Amino acid sequence: MRSLIVLLLVTVSIAHGAAYSVPSTVDSIDWTRVKPVEELDHYWTRLPPELQVYRNGTHGTHPSARITNGLEARVGQFPYQALLLTEFGMFTIMCGGTVLTPNFILTAAHCVMLDQTTKATGGMAILGAHNRMVVEPTQQRIRFATSGIIVHPSYTATNFRFDVAMVRLNAPLRFNSYVQPVRLPARTDQRLFDGIIGTVSGFGRTNDKDGILPSILRYTINTILSNGACAARWGSLLVEPHNICLSGDGGRSACVGDSGGPLTIEEWGGITYQVGVTSFGSGNGCTDGMPTVYGRVSYFLDWIRANSDCLAC
Repeated sequence: MRSLIVLLLVTVSIAHGAAYSVPSTVDSIDWTRVKPVEELDHYWTRLPPELQVYRNGTHGTHPSARITNGLEARVGQFPYQALLLTEFGMFTIMCGGTVLTPNFILTAAHCVMLDQTTKATGGMAILGAHNRMVVEPTQQRIRFATSGIIVHPSYTATNFRFDVAMVRLNAPLRFNSYVQPVRLPARTDQRLFDGIIGTVSGFGRTNDKDGILPSILRYTINTILSNGACAARWGSLLVEPHNICLSGDGGRSACVGDSGGPLTIEEWGGITYQVGVTSFGSGNGCTDGMPTVYGRVSYFLDWIRANSDCLAC
């Protein structure tokens, strides 16, 4: 049991994000400073001492990164995709998110929390981005404050349970062809989505061999697993009812920089629904075939509605 807990705490690191220097203005982001968050001291200091041996990839484990084995998105293909640059003093975390309303972005709690009690000092949401490295005419860049960060009250930083949060923007975004809200499952929809093809998107790394984060939004698809099948790979302590899992078959997965981003399904008529929020995956790399674990959106519908202005949630 102890080894399973250790594995969880190590593996969650792969989905946490990436870091870069704090931008001085909206348009002057120093993207050359982007690197995996696992290389930063703050990430490791919150974990138990026995996990420090994993910091440099010893014991056969190392931080991983993705979207791996995916495809480049078309411009406007994922209008609900958000890129969050979350500031913690002298460094900033890069994560994904999804547009809920003109005022709120859904993301992972570990993208906006330094530890159990310390929220980010603020940050920026980039909407409508295809190439994050340039200020495209499709983009909207809107800041948010620490007062706009809302974290699930049961979130636990050391094991990433209830790993969901919302960000309230300082100013409302504008809906257009490139920025649109995501649809969430209906409260009456009792499906677990087992066996359905899921899509994960983001700006995370594309392989386990280098530290390069792609500039272009990417995506990949795989099959949503039952929680039982997922627990058979991870152990029953790591997969709970508030989680949903995507198969890692074929090395197709999400990765560092993709945390907080969406897992979606497409229904008849091409309607897309978000069913998961990227939380964690294997510390042995993004292409090792292990399932990626997400927060199950349908589990959190009441909390989302109570803490946002999403009337359709």
